[in-house]
Amino acid sequence: MPGRTIPLVNGEFYHIYNRGSEKRDIFTQAWDYKRFQKTFYYYQFLGPKPSFSKFTKSDLNLFKPDPTKKIVEIICYCLMPNHFHFLIRQLKDNGISIFISQLTNSYTKYFNTKYHRVGALLQGTFKATHIETDEQLVHVSRYIHLNPIVSGLVKNLNTYQWSSYLEYINGQPFYSFPQEILNFFSSPIKYQEFVEAQIDYGTSLEILKHRAIDVND
Repeated sequence: MPGRTIPLVNGEFYHIYNRGSEKRDIFTQAWDYKRFQKTFYYYQFLGPKPSFSKFTKSDLNLFKPDPTKKIVEIICYCLMPNHFHFLIRQLKDNGISIFISQLTNSYTKYFNTKYHRVGALLQGTFKATHIETDEQLVHVSRYIHLNPIVSGLVKNLNTYQWSSYLEYINGQPFYSFPQEILNFFSSPIKYQEFVEAQIDYGTSLEILKHRAIDVND
């Protein structure tokens, strides 16, 4: 397996993403998305904690992990039918690699058991892009949050449950840490305006991309 082309450094931000093997869907029902959310919340933390099987059956609010054991900070995320995006800050050595490995291994076992399949669910090693500037950080968060609408899954971002966007604009974070991005805006409404101002442009780019793929195929 080829080595990663960029180092994953503590304190730095990265856009992390991967998709289903052979572009297959990795989420097919609402509970699949919910299970993935619980899984990535759980594996942000190392150290002694309840077994994951017990955790998945309990109220998330009853899980009280040790904050000093946190290995990554999830700034924002979006789960799509056949892929996922995270904007992550690494907090501990090898934090991102450990987090993604535990997350994907756990979810793959769940998915394969539920749907009576075997083999890899995801397409190889996860992809990582280093975020180098504040401007890039903010724009990547917008790109991630725009995914459901530019892909045609919804007509209104406020109706999409499987991303951190509602946590940003409603001021009720749980799975993500919006403040890292919202610090650049005077209010959540200003962030919402920043994101949604790009919808038409993003949708146009998505249409052009698919047309290019059709021509090449």
